[in-house]
Amino acid sequence: MHILNAVLIIIGLALFEIVSSIDNAVINAEVLQTMSPRGRRWFLLWGFLFAVFMVRGMLPWVIIWATNPALGPIGALTATFSNDPVVAESIARSAPLLLAGGGIFLVFLFLHWLFLEKKNIGLRHEHFFLRNGIWFYALVSIILAVVVWYALKTDPIMAFGAVIGSTVFFIMHGFKQNAEKAEEELIHGKLPRSDLSKILYLEVIDTSFSIDGVLGAFAFTFSVPYILIGNGIGAFVLRELTVRNIETIKKYAFLKNGAMYAIGVLSIIMVAGAFGHHIPEWISPVSMFAIIGFFFWKSKRHIKKQAAL
Repeated sequence: MHILNAVLIIIGLALFEIVSSIDNAVINAEVLQTMSPRGRRWFLLWGFLFAVFMVRGMLPWVIIWATNPALGPIGALTATFSNDPVVAESIARSAPLLLAGGGIFLVFLFLHWLFLEKKNIGLRHEHFFLRNGIWFYALVSIILAVVVWYALKTDPIMAFGAVIGSTVFFIMHGFKQNAEKAEEELIHGKLPRSDLSKILYLEVIDTSFSIDGVLGAFAFTFSVPYILIGNGIGAFVLRELTVRNIETIKKYAFLKNGAMYAIGVLSIIMVAGAFGHHIPEWISPVSMFAIIGFFFWKSKRHIKKQAAL
């Protein structure tokens, strides 16, 4: 049963990494088309290793270590496989901080997409939220205030985690907005850029997109090795799609919608877990499989309708 649970978590992490980074794959593919063959090969090899081991591997490890400094670097890596009750207690103490911070970040990410971002309309209510995008900032401010109010009664550190999650969201949102402008310049050649500058740009934007996947991974598990394996598989698949099948992926119009609704569900799971509600580990991957599966099916229907026109 333990092995089955581990496999389910890893597959869930891989799928979450793939669907939540589709935009990143599209950006990579468009920028790579403007680069020399040598530059493309360099990015696809060394850029992949950096994305997996330095970002998706080291970032969750650093987060676990930072919130559990007594474990040390090795202890933070192997904590979830340890039978030491002291280690288990340390992880349990840090869980509200991590879950509150990651949950608030993902709540804001989902609501920003729902209210403000351009999208293929997959469900009718999305029109309503787009028309009322001005309420995004009011809503997230209220959510943060309510979560912090109740967190202060439970654990001040958890309240601090929620504020950190909000702060990280707005910092990364600023980076992504700037990246969109830089993307236009790179793709349309408004400013001449070397392959090296394009590679560095892709690494920065990849890092900013990976924050979503890394924080969302804590809704599945606190195991750094599981996160590294699952996100690594997802990152490898994305690289392959970037090279070979990006135009096919673009046809699946509602996969992004599925990714964002999955993020919304994961954010609720994380915030609930922060307040002490026990959520079985299988809930996160199973719910995500269901959501992504629905929007994959919806995308397939859309492709058939377009072909019939």
